[in-house]
Amino acid sequence: MEEFVNKKVEEFKSYIYNRKVAIIGLGVSNVPLIKFLYDLGAIITVFDNRPVENMPEEILQILSTCNIDKAFGPGNLNNLSGFDIIFRSPSCLPTTRELVEEEKRGAIITTEVEMFMKLCPGTIIGVTGSDGKTTTTSLIYEILKQKGYNCYIGGNIGIPLFTRIEEMRPEDIVVLELSSFQLMGMGVSPNIAIITNITPNHLNIHSSYEEYIDAKKNIYKYQNENDILILNYDNEITRECGLEAKGKVEFFSRKNKLDNGFIVDEGIIKICEDKIRRHILNTKSTMLKGEHNYENICAALLATRNFVDIESAVETVKNFPGVPHRLELVRRLNGVRWYNDSIGTSPVRTIAGLNAFQEEIILIAGGYDKNLDYTPIGRPILNKTKGVILLGQTADKIIEAIENESKIRNKTVDIYKCKTLEQCVKLAKNIAKPGQIVLFSPASASFDMFKNFEERGNKFKELVNGLE
Repeated sequence: MEEFVNKKVEEFKSYIYNRKVAIIGLGVSNVPLIKFLYDLGAIITVFDNRPVENMPEEILQILSTCNIDKAFGPGNLNNLSGFDIIFRSPSCLPTTRELVEEEKRGAIITTEVEMFMKLCPGTIIGVTGSDGKTTTTSLIYEILKQKGYNCYIGGNIGIPLFTRIEEMRPEDIVVLELSSFQLMGMGVSPNIAIITNITPNHLNIHSSYEEYIDAKKNIYKYQNENDILILNYDNEITRECGLEAKGKVEFFSRKNKLDNGFIVDEGIIKICEDKIRRHILNTKSTMLKGEHNYENICAALLATRNFVDIESAVETVKNFPGVPHRLELVRRLNGVRWYNDSIGTSPVRTIAGLNAFQEEIILIAGGYDKNLDYTPIGRPILNKTKGVILLGQTADKIIEAIENESKIRNKTVDIYKCKTLEQCVKLAKNIAKPGQIVLFSPASASFDMFKNFEERGNKFKELVNGLE
């Protein structure tokens, strides 16, 4: 059999040799990129807003070994000038003044994941949305892997895939979780695109909700007539995205009985084809909890239906335990179950977490303020919880939402405030009763106290597992 040669990669190698390359942000995806591009003969300068004394030693060692120029600390982008191609980190938006000026001068502005998508020889399935991205992406990957496909997972999770581009073949499948920060400014779309939902998020970084929505739309903007767009029919914004699609549109829903697509109907996931509905899966037989996760299952089944028979896909779904920090059962202690939902970084996510349980809940919430509206969280907290323990910047916003709803409903719930997560966990142990749930779902970002939601969730698990 003739050996496959990726001509796009070979062209990129020829292009990048002796080019002036800027790499902005030395995070998870960009660090492996340095050595890869250096070995291809690129002339690299790296930029990062952290001062040199705060840089990890292993990164400084790489830069020293490769003799790479660097600019660190505040104002590091002041010398961003004269580059042929610039790889920005997701947190450095393409609207950044220095990037805009360099692009006007003729520089190519891209990201590690965008360049990967342009050079990838295989089929790409891309997942975005305000909620459910990671679960849907991971589930798609598991369905394909269990069927025997050679597949990769990356983007916002997994490993940086750009450095593995040369090992990939046309028959391979890549599943990418794509954030709004990665999609913003992107000029390429995956073969199969999924938008799980769109609700206000990251408004502390995006200039407007419209900018956030437009970034999400890039996941299908550059598709062609042979591509597929999978959308949540119940979300008004995503439903209307179908009107702009160039390829085939597929819908899933848990509120509407569609003629075609996948639906959740009274706890049963059904496939709908020409108004005929066939039972596929009883949600009680899955390990995933919550209506939002049933939507994720529908999206994953739609994304894989052209690759995997439905029976095999359903078996994988039944055995899928979920991903860490998403309604993750930590332990049972004295008749109380403790759940880690640190991924709950917005009110919408925490509301979904609350609605996943029938039991009474002690909720631990609060964190970094992303300028989101907390008004909608008041009612579900009153409906579902027996006590609320709050911390962080958003504590007062959540209290205000609860109190406003209390006045309307003439109903109250016990509210406590703590300064640390450790205090929250100890208090929850003291007030939780057998048969209740302790749910850690912050409805807020982690950055006031933790590096990211994973670090926050791991700390919660450590504290809970340390209880006696």
